[in-house]
Amino acid sequence: MKLIVTGVTGLIGSEVVRAAIVDRSIDELILIGRNPSELRHPKIRTVIHKDFLNLTGCEEYFRNTDALIWCLGISQTQVSKQQYEAITFEYTKVCADFCLKNNPSIRFVFVSGNGADRTEKSRTIFKRLKGKAENYLLSCGLKDVIIARPDAVRPKRKNKKAPFLYKLFYPLFPLMQALAPNHVIWSDVLGKALVDLAKEGSDENTVENVELRVLGNYMKKE
Repeated sequence: MKLIVTGVTGLIGSEVVRAAIVDRSIDELILIGRNPSELRHPKIRTVIHKDFLNLTGCEEYFRNTDALIWCLGISQTQVSKQQYEAITFEYTKVCADFCLKNNPSIRFVFVSGNGADRTEKSRTIFKRLKGKAENYLLSCGLKDVIIARPDAVRPKRKNKKAPFLYKLFYPLFPLMQALAPNHVIWSDVLGKALVDLAKEGSDENTVENVELRVLGNYMKKE
């Protein structure tokens, strides 16, 4: 199996790469991003691409690829509102259109988030734009789209590029895990769940946090 992953230097993307490396059914792992992953493995092929509003030049990587896991994202605290909208929605739209043109049968696994609002009316920009991106993916014509909605992602490993506010939140994860376990998912469990969705697909087009926890923990035991 050939798999594309974006956002590979982030918390979720890096765990997806780790899970894909040890998965024997994945033969080639194409990592597309502005910067290379720190992970190294013979099955990895790194593609440095700076402009996600224009994917011209990436055609060969998308053709004959089985699945894509879209982990590209950023905290709204790190960029302007305009930049956040471009990264959260426009980049996704451009990639979906590019897939439709070059490989419409590709399985597109999109990392959204708990509370994404498909009415696109939420006052929270994260919920509104994630909902907008979900709507576009589900209506753009791609044959196989899966929306993954993790909630609070607890890091298995520290990520140097994590937003400052997220780092401040780290000490609260044990308390949240104790009080509301279904709202927390370990990053490595999420990575395994996303890889499995890319490989096996899903009967439903939207997979919520509780289902991701079950799927990721099942894969972890295998």
